[in-house]
Amino acid sequence: MPASFDDAVEMMKALAEPTRFRLVLLVSEQDLTVSDLTAILGQSQPRISRHLKLLVEAGVVDRHQEGSWAYFRLSDRPLAGRLVHSLKDNVGGDDSALSQDRERLTAVRRERAERAASYFARNAEHWDRIRSLHVPDADVERALMTALAPAGRIEAHLDVGTGTGRMLELLAPFSERAIGVDASREMLAIARAKLDAAGVTQATVRQGDVYRLPGPRGSFDLVTLHQVLHYLDDPAAAVRECAGALRPGGQLAVVDFAPHALEFLRAEHAHLRLGFSEAALRHWMHGAGLVVETLKTLPPHDDEAGRLTVTVIVGRRPTESSNELADAESALAVA
Repeated sequence: MPASFDDAVEMMKALAEPTRFRLVLLVSEQDLTVSDLTAILGQSQPRISRHLKLLVEAGVVDRHQEGSWAYFRLSDRPLAGRLVHSLKDNVGGDDSALSQDRERLTAVRRERAERAASYFARNAEHWDRIRSLHVPDADVERALMTALAPAGRIEAHLDVGTGTGRMLELLAPFSERAIGVDASREMLAIARAKLDAAGVTQATVRQGDVYRLPGPRGSFDLVTLHQVLHYLDDPAAAVRECAGALRPGGQLAVVDFAPHALEFLRAEHAHLRLGFSEAALRHWMHGAGLVVETLKTLPPHDDEAGRLTVTVIVGRRPTESSNELADAESALAVA
């Protein structure tokens, strides 16, 4: 919706102050904490916090709580984005304060990357062992992209259980804006570092609950659940919550394991479910009011026992014109 005249005035008033303008330029690049911004600008924490409060109140910046930390980023409101990006494009890059801000922002990014690399090094064996059990990630991602068949821009993408942010990175060339949600602060730190390294600026990540997703219902064109359901005690409820986040015509893509008997994944790696049948996935999609468009299985490349099959399923929320067909299909599936 277009912003009101009063909203526009408040945004411009908030931006018309040197420190606040510098803060907005920084948070338009990536999520930053008060501590990050204090270190970059060299100003006191109370002063930075006060400026950020004014920017949030004016609708220019969004604040997302993550445990005891709060992250700040440029608001998703269209007017805020247009104002700030227009100013960025028309302000000279030779200003000494802005140049110093960029240098210190680079140092913050480097520190995040080092922390992420350390965490990866400590946990690489865990991820590598699971990856070795199924077809390469590249094959899974290729199948997912084929199933989604993004013909144009995805206005809003929500990645639930984002982990390292790989789905945000994969779909970045097609996304106007994207949000990744994860319960783990450690994984969110990795996602931020990886998105920074990949130059993905339209995506933000935040701590959140798969059963209570951020944003108003019906506000996303695409929701992805990549290797998430097997960690959940109520995967059907998660599918319903994700479906509720879709706009009419929006897609929900689920990638997970087919049924298997590898008990060590439950005992050692917190997998609550040992895969899902095609029938179960279809049933949950239909129960959430979605029409299944694609279901594809990716067996391992060899016939060795103990390997995992990956399932990719995509459902779409019907538009008003297709509701009758969806209702008929759902009734048939239930019967």
